[in-house]
Order: sequence, then C-alpha cells, then structure tokens
Amino acid sequence: MAERRRPMQAQDKLAFLLALVPYLMDRDRVSVSEAAGHFGVEESQLREAVRLIAVSGVPGETSSYQHGDLFDIAWDDFEENDQIVLTHLVAIDDSPRFSAREAAALIAGLQYLSALPENADRDVIGSLMAKLARGASAVPSQVAVAGSETDESLQLIRDAVADGTQLEFVYLNSRGEHERRRVDPLRIESVDQDWYLRGWCHLRKAIRTFRLDRISDLRATDEPITYRPADVTLPETLFEGSPDDLIVDIQVSASALPLIADYIPEGADLVDNGSFVRTNVRVAHYHGLKRLVAGLSGMVTVLGPPEARAAVAEWAAAGAARYE
Repeated sequence: MAERRRPMQAQDKLAFLLALVPYLMDRDRVSVSEAAGHFGVEESQLREAVRLIAVSGVPGETSSYQHGDLFDIAWDDFEENDQIVLTHLVAIDDSPRFSAREAAALIAGLQYLSALPENADRDVIGSLMAKLARGASAVPSQVAVAGSETDESLQLIRDAVADGTQLEFVYLNSRGEHERRRVDPLRIESVDQDWYLRGWCHLRKAIRTFRLDRISDLRATDEPITYRPADVTLPETLFEGSPDDLIVDIQVSASALPLIADYIPEGADLVDNGSFVRTNVRVAHYHGLKRLVAGLSGMVTVLGPPEARAAVAEWAAAGAARYE
C-alpha cells in the first residue's frame, strides 16, 4: 500500500505556494504530474494550489479587484491536458530588482566561476545567468571575462582529474631549474590570483604542489593514476615544508600574519613587537622571498640571514632601476 503523505499545515501550504509561483514562472509550460513530483505532493494538491493562484492577486488603487489584478492561466490546457501555463502575472514587477549594472557584474562573476575546474555543472550556472538577465530592471550590458594564459592548462588538468589519468610537464622550481615531472593530478586550487596543482609526484615520490604559471610543455597521458585522493592525505595547508627548506627571520605586520601562516614552521616563535611580529618563515630558496615580499609590500621586513636580505635588496634595486 502506498504511503499516505501527511496533510499540509497552514505554514506548509504558504511555503508551498510561495515556492510554486516562481517555479511556474521559470517554466513556460509544465505538466501537473511533473510539478507534483518536483514538490513531492499529490497531483490533487497541486491542482488545488494552481486554482488558488488563479484567484490571487493585488487589488488596484480602488482597493477592489479589477481586470488584470489577478493571476491567470491557460484554463483549457489545464482542464483538458493537465498542463500549467501562466498567462498573466501580477505584483511581480513591484518586487526589488537588480539594476542592469548589478546584474552585469554578477553575470561576469558567474562567467568566471564557470571556468573554474571545480564547477563542472555549467548548465546550472548558465541557467542562473539567464535568470539574472531576465530579472534585471533593464537589459544588462554584454560582458565577457577575458581568458588567461592558464585557461588551456586548466581545461587539460580538469579533464585529467576527471579521467583519472597522469600528466607530464616541465616544471620551473624556485631555484630556477627545469625538471620534467610525471604527476597523478588530485586537486586544483586557487590562492589570490594564482592556480596550483596538487598531486602525487612520481619523481619525488610524494605529494607536491605546482604553480600553473611555472608549468610548461604540459601534456595528458593515457596512463591511469596510481594514487587517488582516497589513497593519500592531502595536507590542509597549500605549502608543505621539506628538510631542505631555508629558514628566514622576518618582521611582519600583525594584521598580515594569517596571510603567511603556511610559510611559518610549526613551533616557530612569535615575538610581539606592538603592531609587528617577529618570526621565521621557510622557503625553498632565498629567491622565493621576492614574491612573498612583493605581495605584502610594506608589511614584511627580511631581517636575516644576510644572504636572504641581499637577495631581496638586489631584486628591489633592479626593480627601482627600471624607473630611471
């Protein structure tokens, strides 16, 4: 015997009606059975709700209902074919709407999100962009997000992650050395404006992180990956230390401390100097400090060792010389 659904309470009916109207608006035509299945109600309940919507509306200035103040449906289709088609909407245009500029900004953001590897369901994002365009107070400006140099690499990596196949590429490490790597791709992440590939490196026999803008000659292989995400533990932090890392003494603004947390060795001292904190960071090479200091201009001072200070000073001097 089929299980009988619990009768709707008043608040359930209200929530149902509030959800039903936008559902019908998003569909030019929908059958009673499909709509009932979507909301998990009996078809008789769905028909009753549609009939209630058809006698609902907002009275005009005279405080009495006039022609055009009520919702309307295609009654012949409803009664004869069990199809629901809204033919007249009321009170919808009075609801707050995004301006054309706001909608365009949101659509641009969604276009960017649709390009990210983790957002595979582009149909959902496309549907949301269409709804934003329809719901704006005016037609949004046509916008497009320019492609980046890493777009092609991202697509290739996304396909490899989905297919479970290995990747091969040449990687420029922080010491300026080019090495050919074969990697089981496990995850792609973005930090600020940079993309990183995390995977099992067959050269190093361990999990490694690779910055996409340092990858060249990238190609997919037909070789299945030997390590899957369930087989290994991906660290919570993006940057992992190694025994070969160099320790650098720095002074950093207290407000910027969370931004370099991944670089600070476990158990490192944090000496509070008022608005600044003195601590240590680990880097694979002193030249790696350039990017760290550039990203936190005025917030980080390299205190030692002398080789680290010299590397940053020479880099800064070379940059300043370009303005002469």
